[in-house]
Amino acid sequence: MPFPDLTIGFDADDTLWHNEVIFEQTHERYRALLANYHDAATVDRILLEIEIRNLELYGYGIKGFTLSAIEAAIELTEGRISPAEIKQLLELGREMLAHPVNLLEGVAETLTSLSPEHRLLLITKGDLRDQERKVGKSGLADHFRHIEIVSEKDTVTYQRLFRRHAIDPRQFLMVGNSLKSDILPVLELGGTGAYIPYHLTWAMERASEPVGYENRLFKLKTMRELPPVIAQLAHR
Repeated sequence: MPFPDLTIGFDADDTLWHNEVIFEQTHERYRALLANYHDAATVDRILLEIEIRNLELYGYGIKGFTLSAIEAAIELTEGRISPAEIKQLLELGREMLAHPVNLLEGVAETLTSLSPEHRLLLITKGDLRDQERKVGKSGLADHFRHIEIVSEKDTVTYQRLFRRHAIDPRQFLMVGNSLKSDILPVLELGGTGAYIPYHLTWAMERASEPVGYENRLFKLKTMRELPPVIAQLAHR
């Protein structure tokens, strides 16, 4: 049995609960607010450019998005945006931060079935306070041995987590919706990935599906398909 001590890592946003759909709903209202100044495509392009430029300073999450949205609005309107409209943008951010946490299909029962037999880790990136809020509201925290909220998810981050928790990458399975953040770094380090695509993906998280990892990469439709994959790994 090659996986006697399997550790399973789980992404949070759009893997355990809905997240990107909240951003898309906000984007629609943002485009409507700026419709008198620019078409939707221009608004989206400028906003994304500014989000990318600000990532190093603000990191990922709603607060950084809100600051970038205000900056983009000032640029798109050439400074003509009113204080009342900026207040609307701030309110959009507050609404996002207060949004309910809605679990994805099969998540609760899958974690319930896996946690007694395996060491589960939650590995999510973003704003610390907001991620802590979502973990608490999700009702899932007790399933995880450790909860890690990080600023980035790359090979350096995963190596650090492997050392901290004494994890052999060959005994590690990462479950997530982002090829870029959840799957590719783990495959590169010798681990295994279970990729569960979400129907919306932020432009900065898009990546091409890798080839040559037939024995270490599994593409699933829902979380309910995960236990059979784990059984397959155990009996390979």
